[in-house]
Amino acid sequence: MTTHPYYAIIMAGGRGERFWPASTRTHPKQLLDLFDGKPLLVSAVERIEPLIPRERILIITNADLVEPIRQALPGFPVQNIIGEPFGRDTAAAIALSLAIVRDRSPDAVFTVLTADHVIRKDDVFRQTLAQGLDYASRHPVLLTIGIPPRYPSTGFGYIETGAAIPDVGPIPCRQALRFVEKPDAATAERYLQNGAYFWNSGMFIWSVASIAEAFRTHRPLLAAMADRLSGHTADENFAVLLEREYAVLEKISIDYAIMEKASNILMAECAFEWDDVGSWTSLASHFPVDEQGNISIGTVAALDSSSSIIVSKNHITALMGVDHLVVVQAPGVTLICDREKAQDLKRLISLLREKGLEQCL
Repeated sequence: MTTHPYYAIIMAGGRGERFWPASTRTHPKQLLDLFDGKPLLVSAVERIEPLIPRERILIITNADLVEPIRQALPGFPVQNIIGEPFGRDTAAAIALSLAIVRDRSPDAVFTVLTADHVIRKDDVFRQTLAQGLDYASRHPVLLTIGIPPRYPSTGFGYIETGAAIPDVGPIPCRQALRFVEKPDAATAERYLQNGAYFWNSGMFIWSVASIAEAFRTHRPLLAAMADRLSGHTADENFAVLLEREYAVLEKISIDYAIMEKASNILMAECAFEWDDVGSWTSLASHFPVDEQGNISIGTVAALDSSSSIIVSKNHITALMGVDHLVVVQAPGVTLICDREKAQDLKRLISLLREKGLEQCL
């Protein structure tokens, strides 16, 4: 009887610019310990370990983050932290993952997860993954996880769903009809009222065979790269080969490359708590609010000030007579912005680059 070992891929290459100045090139969002007193990446590994051992968890990151991640995860298998030489978006990272998993276990089934989301109800999360991994081991499908929308978000992509799929398991599963890009406000409101649309979580489950076939059908150049890498992923000079391959790759997401084109996609409905914590304002869902509506992390004194988010680890920050701000203290840098502008931090980062202040990024 053929066995299908389970693997997990944790994508940990993002920069998390909307959490600047705490998040930087060398210490990005996934290494911040804002939540639960530990880095988000550490939580991601610990969350999946009861289902999949560390030996079969791979972390795909930027080459310059390999060492910081090793330090954050002492004892984690060093060969399972893979640094990409260049950022080429999620499709390339998944094609790379395919090559590595296929070399280790050709009959494997693997899940692709994120390093920088906050997830609660870990047991339900693992139940969802276990059900999906089992189903994907027996059916040639691409399975994703959809988040029931809580409000009409214009910041997420959506999945339009169709009929329920019977006999998958206790976690409801639907046919995924199409992936939809981030909508405008009116469209997002319509999606919310419709009930058939879910937020795209960016988490996936598939067998080696199914995702390899999807690449061959919809993105043959990435399939060819995975084929060239296969058989060499444990070589001493693999980094040299990978750099040569990545140098000529297009930058494209897995949604554009595969998910918007494939017809064999199923969506499991998320029954656990999920938040992509995309900006400083998302802290409001995870930290207590005082009588003036302030959220304070660290040593903070606020007088006649309200509705602000203040992050002041290893500093003392005092506010007086101000409202509706985000204030973040980091080594050598202080951010002060209107709370409504916190989603727009990438514009400020661009300005800092123009001024030659890359050292603070």
